[in-house]
Amino acid sequence: MEITSKSYLSTSAAYAVVAYQTAYLKYYYPVEFMAALLTSVKANPGKVLSYIMTCRQMGIEIIPPDINKGYGEFHVSDGKIMYGMSAIKGIGTPVVAAVKAERSRGGDFVSMQDFITRMTSKEANRHTIENFIKSGAFDCLPGNRKQKMMVYGEMIDSVNHEKRGSITGQLSLFDMEDTGLGHANEIQYPDVPEYEKEELLAFEKETLSIYISGHPLEDYTSLLKKNCTKNSIDFVNDDEDNNTGMARVYDGENVIIGGIITAKNIKITRKNTVMAFITVEDLYGSVEVVVFSNCYEKKKELLETDSKVFIKGRASVGEDRQGKVICQDIIPFGKIPCELWVRFTNIAEFKENENKLYERIMPYDGNDTVCIYVIEEKLVKKLPKSMCTDARRIVKERVLEEFGENQVAIKEKSIEK
Repeated sequence: MEITSKSYLSTSAAYAVVAYQTAYLKYYYPVEFMAALLTSVKANPGKVLSYIMTCRQMGIEIIPPDINKGYGEFHVSDGKIMYGMSAIKGIGTPVVAAVKAERSRGGDFVSMQDFITRMTSKEANRHTIENFIKSGAFDCLPGNRKQKMMVYGEMIDSVNHEKRGSITGQLSLFDMEDTGLGHANEIQYPDVPEYEKEELLAFEKETLSIYISGHPLEDYTSLLKKNCTKNSIDFVNDDEDNNTGMARVYDGENVIIGGIITAKNIKITRKNTVMAFITVEDLYGSVEVVVFSNCYEKKKELLETDSKVFIKGRASVGEDRQGKVICQDIIPFGKIPCELWVRFTNIAEFKENENKLYERIMPYDGNDTVCIYVIEEKLVKKLPKSMCTDARRIVKERVLEEFGENQVAIKEKSIEK
């Protein structure tokens, strides 16, 4: 008993020391601490996402990998955490080691074609180059991601052809010291604009398993906060993130979650009915949602990948690492009731612009009420149902921009909880 007691005290003391050291490092060196923490879990996308969200809450910026400044692990760069290159899908440790060695030997890469020329075909194959582009690792080089995606294959073919055609021991024209000549044969980028934001984010998710430069839901933060009772983190059973080792929801609890449908799996039951398992991703992670046959038949047209929806349902928490949601209802983001508010200084200003306002909103038919607010007279006027509009589309497309940026707003209502 005495040995057991001493052993217990010794272990407790060791844990206390580690806890103190960890707290000290996190407080005084938060960026370095979180970079090391991210490196320790880089093979676990779920953990990486969780810690990145913690970084953002701490005010620490996460930046994409960089072919000229990056390393295999997450590291600190100008007070920010740079994503580790070895955490990019398809980029193994040998490739990262070769990139670092070539940087040390020949200096920074000056263009994508320079990178392809200086690396071997094994290290600069099509898959590697594509993932470097999509992840943002080549953003430090001239050209946008769309331009690079359009020509990288041609660059690889051109460089490989030149290498095969060279004679061992003989200098080619482009091996001379004149750097102007050395880059004269570089393939030119087409004159095209960058990808849309959602495409860029999709590429980051594809290659990094997470979004770095933004999130498709960041414009819906207030809507999610207003309507969701739980988020994905609440469904995780994790001793590291939760002192009890249990999820923050209880089994059978009524919940509302919201996010993007990222996966769908249709199943035929023993009774020959159809049900579905969908994955809903929010700003923190993802949750599996079980859609049984009765709900599936009513809402199946809403179960499309990339749809932004709210799920009302019941939490199912067992011994699995992550709980699920048993779906009871599905509500698209666009169906959440809201009002379009347009503000005028006084009645005279409203009268002067009334017809113009009606002309602008008439083509945008929808279910949202339009409310006029007159500041000086403190009057509110709700337009009739025949003039209901699509408030979110009007704001997104800046249809009423001429009335002033701060004069138009959306007032969102909540889902009945």
